[in-house]
Formats: sequence, C-alpha cells, structure tokens
Amino acid sequence: MLERFEGNPILKPIPEHPWESKCVFNCASFYDEGKVHIVYRAMGEDNISRLGYASSLDGFTIDERLPEPIFSPEGKFESHGCEDPRITRIDSEYCMFYAAYDGRIAQIGQTTIKVDNFLAKKWKWGKRIYPFPRVHNKDVVLFPEKIKGKWILYHRISPHIWVAYSDDLIHWENSNIVIMPRGNNWEKSKVGAGAPPIKTPRGWLFIYHAKDEANIYRLGLVLVSLDDPEKIIYRSKDPILVPETEYEQKGDVPNVVFTCGAFVKDGRLFVHYGGADMVICVATQKLSELLP
Repeated sequence: MLERFEGNPILKPIPEHPWESKCVFNCASFYDEGKVHIVYRAMGEDNISRLGYASSLDGFTIDERLPEPIFSPEGKFESHGCEDPRITRIDSEYCMFYAAYDGRIAQIGQTTIKVDNFLAKKWKWGKRIYPFPRVHNKDVVLFPEKIKGKWILYHRISPHIWVAYSDDLIHWENSNIVIMPRGNNWEKSKVGAGAPPIKTPRGWLFIYHAKDEANIYRLGLVLVSLDDPEKIIYRSKDPILVPETEYEQKGDVPNVVFTCGAFVKDGRLFVHYGGADMVICVATQKLSELLP
C-alpha cells in the first residue's frame, strides 16, 4: 500500500484565480533537472479545464506555483477543456498526452515542448495532434523508450486499457487490449492508465486506476515485461490506494483517487494524485516494498 503524505493535500483551488477557483486535480508529475515538476488540471466557474504548473524540490512541499495557466484549449476539439495530462521525456523534448474535450467526445490530444523551453517557463508548445480522431479515448501514457524498435503507448477505450505502436510518435496502429477489468469488486467496471510506465530491473512498473460498480476509483499496480508491452508479469490482487480520507471521499466527484504522474526518487516511488476531483495529494512507498 502507498503511504499518504501527512500534509495532504499539497495543492488546493485558489478562489482569486478564475481559471482554478473550483478544483485542481489529475496532474502529470516527474522528476527532472533536480526538481519535481507538476502540470495539473484546473477548473474555474466556467467548467473549462486548463493546465497549471507548480514545482517542488522534495515532492511534498510546493516551492513555486504559477498564477496563470501554461496550456489552454484551442480549436473545436478542445472547446470544453484540456484534461488529465501525462508527460514523458523523449530526448530533448517532453511529450504530453491529454484528453481534448469538445463537450461531447473526449479524444486524445498530443503535443511536445522543448525541455529547455519548459524549464525556462517559455510555454512554446508544438503542434497539437489528435492521433485517434473522433474516437472517445482517454488515459494515455507513453513509454519513455522504444521496445523492439517501436514507440509504445497505453490508452483507454472503455472499459479496457489498450496498447498501440508507432514508428514516429505521430501515427499509431495495431491496437490490442492489454488489461481488462476483473471480477474483483474494486476493478469490475473499468480500468484506465495512470502514470507513464517506470523502468525497473523486474519490469515496467505501471500504475492504473479502476472503478467499481459504485463509482469508487482506486489505484492498482502491474509489472509489464521489459521487452513485451502486452505481457503482464504481475498484477496486484488488492488496490495500492483507496479513497479513505475526507479529501478523497468528499469533493467535486466523491470517492476518487486518480493519478497521472509518478516517479522514483532515492529508491522511493512518488505518486501524485487527485483527491475527489478537488485537490492534489501525494503518496509514496519504498520501491522494494511494492515490487513482487
């Protein structure tokens, strides 16, 4: 089980900022260049999702938080928001996947930004791409390196997690179901990708979320073969995080823990997650305690 930070939540809405006055949640988080970077989803009274930025030196205490969004909707596919970012570094760029919501369909959005620009807070995002146009599809994570010469992503066409392959990080093909809901009560309804996979000596550590028939969201863990993204080595029987605290059980959407970002620092797994679609929290555990 993950251990919650006693100072949770670490990010809350700011009433004075119209774009994040209602809720902040579901954030990408990653450790790079000596700092934890958090790109989070925020909503104000207009109910349109935009992305904000905060950072931390230790993963717990927020040292910086920008007053304006760093990524906002553009065009008809995103008219109602950009949701649930996941970020993976590929060489000198960060590749960000998110859900582009037009009020009816949430489809995959994809863009990049140069690492140097990101670190300098020059928000020069690249072209926005929609790799599965007009397909209701969310919860996308990109593996940080190729496997057998192919780029790999997991995505969610409900209720399953699928895998897709690419030669160029733009065109994706050969989608297959890789993780399905199970009869276990906590993951009976649907499953979806959480944070981008993390490479360990025992396999790719992959955190996913699952929903039961009572609409309670929990987190689970799998290990994926290092050379085959469709081969599951291990899947946790029980969840590794369950909504138990007030900030996870009461909010805009009750009984939700939902992650888009995790990383390993000094042998410890950090998982940043949204609590009840209202606040951002963090939980950790020694990697040695989680790996089977």
